Amino acid sequence: MAALPDLSSRELQAICTVAECGSFVAAALTMNISQPALTRTVQRVEKALGVELFHRSTRRVETTVAGQEFVSLAQRVLADLRISVENMREISDELRGRSIVSAVMSVAYTQLPRIVARYRKSRPGIELQVREGVHGTVMDDVRSGVADMGITYIDDVPNEFSVVSLGREAFHVVMPRNHPLSAQAGVTLEALAPYAQVSLPREAQTRRLIDSHAAIAGVPLRHTVTVSQFATVMQFVWAGVGVAIVPGGAVPAALSADLVARPLTRPALSQAIGVVFLKERGLTPSANGFLAQLRSDWVQVVAAPRSRRR
Repeated sequence: MAALPDLSSRELQAICTVAECGSFVAAALTMNISQPALTRTVQRVEKALGVELFHRSTRRVETTVAGQEFVSLAQRVLADLRISVENMREISDELRGRSIVSAVMSVAYTQLPRIVARYRKSRPGIELQVREGVHGTVMDDVRSGVADMGITYIDDVPNEFSVVSLGREAFHVVMPRNHPLSAQAGVTLEALAPYAQVSLPREAQTRRLIDSHAAIAGVPLRHTVTVSQFATVMQFVWAGVGVAIVPGGAVPAALSADLVARPLTRPALSQAIGVVFLKERGLTPSANGFLAQLRSDWVQVVAAPRSRRR
């Protein structure tokens, strides 16, 4: 087997640049080196290959037939090398760095911890910061650049955002085990009217959706106590302060608090949930890695608690 010539990527780049420019002067300027240095580089390559790559004249440099074949090969080698290096850098960046995720509270409190735990096992070098809040807060975090991405409700998202759908969450009513409505298979808004409710703030997307449908149905809901965290909602319901209407993602938290969850019926409300990020900014490699983990794990994480509902 013939020995391969010992050529560097810089030498390959020099040959390609001379062929493209058709001039040693122009190629030297393009590569930011002196013309004598470029000439010596080309001569070294020609000596290593044992062929002439260029015909020199006083006006122009022409690529020989052998030179044309070598330039094509050099371009493929450089392109493959460039892609491989970029891929390796992306892999390296995905395994280290920092990513900030903003999520609505129902996700941050339930699904997200298990997904983050899986993500951390494969990428221990990533510093992951999780912010939580209502839908408006999540959108503001992403829009302002505070967060790389947001996990929130996506039924009505401005065009400036890219959206990755994760699924839909149906609403449920959570209550103590001894509550009069706990014997029902489903609970209507009308049935809830007499009972005090523990609710999220008015600016919360879930609260606005519930209130709008209650207004359409002509059902006055008794928002007796307003709190800002789902964990607090569950504690107030457990203490007997009232019942609560929550998205499906918060049901596991209700079950762990020894509460009962029943689907909201007539109307059967649901909202789409997904990931948003700014189109113009895109995602860093580490954020892309987290998004891949999120999409992979979402269905099984969300589905897991259903068998425990009773």
